Amino acid sequence: MRAFAFGVLGLVLAAGAAADAGWGYYGGDQGGMRNSGAAQITAKNVDGLVPIWTYTTGDIAKRDAKTMRRTKFEATPILVGDKLLLCSSFNEVIALDPETGKELWRFDPKIPTEKVGPANKFNCRGVAARLADGVVNAIGVCFERVFAATNDARLIALDLATGKPCPDYGAGGEVKVDAGMALEWPGEFQITSAPVVVGGVVIVGSAIGDNARVKAPHGTVRAFDVRTGAPKWSWDPVPRDANDPAAKTWGEGFKDVGHANVWAPMSVDETRGLVFLPTSSASPDFFGGLRPGDNKHSNSVVALKAETGELVWAFQTVHHDVWDYDNPAQPTLATIDVEGKPRDVVIQPTKQGFLFVLDRDTGEPVFPVEERPVPQGGIAGEVLSPTQPYPTVIPALAPQKISADDAYGVTPWDREACRKLIAETRNEGLYTPPSLKGTLMFPFTGGGMNWGGVAFDPVKQVVYANTSRMLHRITLFPAAEFDKLDEKYPDREVSPQKGAAYGMIRDTLLSPLGLPCNPPPWGVLAAVDMKTGKIAWESTLGTTEELAPLNIALNTGTPTLGGPLVTAGG
Repeated sequence: MRAFAFGVLGLVLAAGAAADAGWGYYGGDQGGMRNSGAAQITAKNVDGLVPIWTYTTGDIAKRDAKTMRRTKFEATPILVGDKLLLCSSFNEVIALDPETGKELWRFDPKIPTEKVGPANKFNCRGVAARLADGVVNAIGVCFERVFAATNDARLIALDLATGKPCPDYGAGGEVKVDAGMALEWPGEFQITSAPVVVGGVVIVGSAIGDNARVKAPHGTVRAFDVRTGAPKWSWDPVPRDANDPAAKTWGEGFKDVGHANVWAPMSVDETRGLVFLPTSSASPDFFGGLRPGDNKHSNSVVALKAETGELVWAFQTVHHDVWDYDNPAQPTLATIDVEGKPRDVVIQPTKQGFLFVLDRDTGEPVFPVEERPVPQGGIAGEVLSPTQPYPTVIPALAPQKISADDAYGVTPWDREACRKLIAETRNEGLYTPPSLKGTLMFPFTGGGMNWGGVAFDPVKQVVYANTSRMLHRITLFPAAEFDKLDEKYPDREVSPQKGAAYGMIRDTLLSPLGLPCNPPPWGVLAAVDMKTGKIAWESTLGTTEELAPLNIALNTGTPTLGGPLVTAGG
């Protein structure tokens, strides 16, 4: 039940303490700092926290087990006025009394679940709100609105007061986001992260099924009028105009390749009128022979003018991605001291464990980034980038290489099994290209860091980041063998990459006992001093109680996806 419930912990504290600014956005503030001014809970009294209330969505009780196996719960509630707002995995929007946990209203968009296989499971990370702006509308309701995007690609506007659809928004309170082409299956195209609202627009990205095909849905970011739902602009990370200089970084691939979508949360700088996008890899993830070049603006941090969608700047974190190293997290907007002067920056966490720190106005690296040679010798037809960008000041927050001698096991038997698994793969460190032999990926495609992002303390100027440490093996195979291999390995991820010369198999390297083959810690929380770029401390995060046989709680850390938050209480 805990996966579909959340609760509030509290202390008996002195009355009259100053209230903090709340949590009005998915990342706490529009720039995703995940910082709370709440100061009453401290290291001295945290052990005194007791449950105040718990709320469950009820999905486990009312939905069948087959549907629930296609579900994950990753919601972050927001606090807007006197309401705590969240969404269920099935896009039900719920308003709670934050003091008691009492349900105030609930809206069900009734997304289809029968014969639907959502590529990223049924999931909703959050909602957004728009407060009254003083403009009187003609309908007398929906002065303040809640925006929610759904697994079946709708954008819905609800009245914050009642939870009812806004009748002046789109058709009956919703607009349909068009994937732009017929889907391979119901669920290939969805929206899982919260919209963002800035000025007169509400902006959404999309989540698209990986590795199904080359000619896949485009990763277009779309903006709609915040009052009417009318389309305002759209921006495709893949340049479709041959006259765009960025198109030259795609060969002929710019014409029909898909993805480079923004599935992770976005950030907003209201003062600058900018929205910041973390773009992902182009389709398919593990073969790029049909898109030779750096593939701008995939795998990039992108700043657009929020009202028009005009490109302001873009910085690419991976060239010609063939590792599924999307930018998986909300760009964090922060102000740090650089050479004794405050500077507004964008901090982008990555799956590789890097933190890229960019100037907010220009996208230029604040801390130097250098192009370093990376392993070559890709599969026939592949055209790899000879270099990749590496931050040079802040160390990687996750290890990026491993040898067979580093294999882990709790017994000599399972350690030897892991040693063999590592030894038989192609393994030359970060950015080793996928191969027929099987290539080791470390960090795996879950990170490093992931959708939970990082937290930033603006007073101490410290970033807090949780990272995972596990191994993936990526094995390519001739495309004609897909049906045979898919039947042979029903419990493994076997993907066709239709339209490419190769399909792929992705495995997590585990011992016979089910534990990771790389040595612990498998989850770490780190603090990075942004004034110096040094790691201030690291702490193992999590135990193996729910992973290991017999529920043995080893202090090894565990992989994590959800992110941290930091409070003024220290």
